[in-house]
Amino acid sequence: MEPMICTICQYVYNPAVGDPDRGIAPGTPFEALPEDWSCPLCGAGKDVFEQE
Repeated sequence: MEPMICTICQYVYNPAVGDPDRGIAPGTPFEALPEDWSCPLCGAGKDVFEQE
C-alpha cells in the first residue's frame, strides 16, 4: 500500500489515512478506491496518479 501522488496538484493519497472526508476508510489501498473517486484538491481522476 504505497502512497500515490496526483501529477497535477501534488496531492498525496496515503492509504494508511484514506480519505475520511469522502467516506474512504483508513487502510483502503488506492486500487480499491471507487472508479469515480477524484483528487480532493483539483478534481483529477485516478488516472493521473502515480506512485510517490
